[in-house]
Amino acid sequence: MLEPGFHPVAPGRIAAIVTHLEMRAPPPSPDAKLPEGMMLRQVEAPDPDWYRDLFLRVGGLTWMWFSRLRLSRAALGEILADGDVEVFALEIDGRAEGLLELDFRDGRSCELAFLGLTPAAQGKGAGRALIQTGIARAFARPIERLHIHTCTFDSPVALPFYIRSGFIPVRREVEVVDDPRLDGTIPMDAAPQIPLIR
Repeated sequence: MLEPGFHPVAPGRIAAIVTHLEMRAPPPSPDAKLPEGMMLRQVEAPDPDWYRDLFLRVGGLTWMWFSRLRLSRAALGEILADGDVEVFALEIDGRAEGLLELDFRDGRSCELAFLGLTPAAQGKGAGRALIQTGIARAFARPIERLHIHTCTFDSPVALPFYIRSGFIPVRREVEVVDDPRLDGTIPMDAAPQIPLIR
């Protein structure tokens, strides 16, 4: 456990506060329709290169998403081909502009692993439809809980959005990692709101 006070973070590293949330049953909520011109498509065993491109555009360039980008192509492909991992693409004019990913691999719970939209899909109400789809799909299986985590590198609207959607915060962690811009995982100009300290 960290003691109260300031704790130095080495140059070349970044630190985020991670909030873990969960729900034990789906909340009552009105149906949210996808905006006109958008469709949600399940992508079976997505190609890792296609997935990396979408992941980067949804979260890597703006919000410092990097976890899946650090995996080898083979390791990522193994996850994406697993029958207990469901990947959905939100499409606009046939181009993927949103990502919803559910992970049932532990057998008792579901992780809402990733949910996000590119700038082209934001501000139109698609997020509400995505999360309601995720909740419904998760609880269609016999799970004990649905869980998700977000961090201070993510969009500032993410945490309140999850709480409004029925998730309850259950714990916090501090994550310290090597800055993914310095090793080429994401571009050097990604997430400019997070200062780069070498």
